[in-house]
Amino acid sequence: MRVFIGEDQGLLRDTLAQALNARGVEVAGTAGSLPDILDRVADVRPDVCLLDIRMPPTGTDEGLRAAEWIRAHHPGIGILVLSQHAETAYAVRLLEVEDEARGLGYLLKERVADLTVLIDAIERVARGEVVVDPVLVSRLLARRRASDALSRLTERERDVLALIAEGRSNAYVARHLHCSGKTVEKYAASVYSKLGLAVEDPITRAEMNTRVLAVLAYLRHST
Repeated sequence: MRVFIGEDQGLLRDTLAQALNARGVEVAGTAGSLPDILDRVADVRPDVCLLDIRMPPTGTDEGLRAAEWIRAHHPGIGILVLSQHAETAYAVRLLEVEDEARGLGYLLKERVADLTVLIDAIERVARGEVVVDPVLVSRLLARRRASDALSRLTERERDVLALIAEGRSNAYVARHLHCSGKTVEKYAASVYSKLGLAVEDPITRAEMNTRVLAVLAYLRHST
């Protein structure tokens, strides 16, 4: 697996590259600004781009702009964005970079300190999964509103949706909640129905898109 790192802090960029290489993840290239990322990614063609949200020249949303450009020009490249803060609007924007969002992730920058967690997220994004940091999910779950669409969900359905929002598979959800896969499928189908989303066969690509739509609904209605 080949990874490209977009990070403006030179020390962090180099340290991260060395650590990933040491763990068997090939760092195919690095850059420290939006123009450099756009210039180099086309030549490197990595499996996953690891992007800091705030980089030169403006230090605002360059990572997201890079993600949008990469997905438009090289849709096969996975994108994992790192942020210092759990910013819901940025997470929603990332997942909306295209209609059929796949291979996308939003992770808090503190995860860099735990290479096992970071590499797991990189590998999941490379497989086409959607990853949302658990801290962001848990904070949103705590901010309930009686009037929002999520109020129609039962407590167990909320638990299932929270794990789906992290990018977890049905098998993982079943293990975590100590129930059967069939039970998780029933809860997920109920969640999709209550959120007004079509339910598709779980082994098809369309089902993955339904899961992403559920995540978007979760993020939107929890802000």
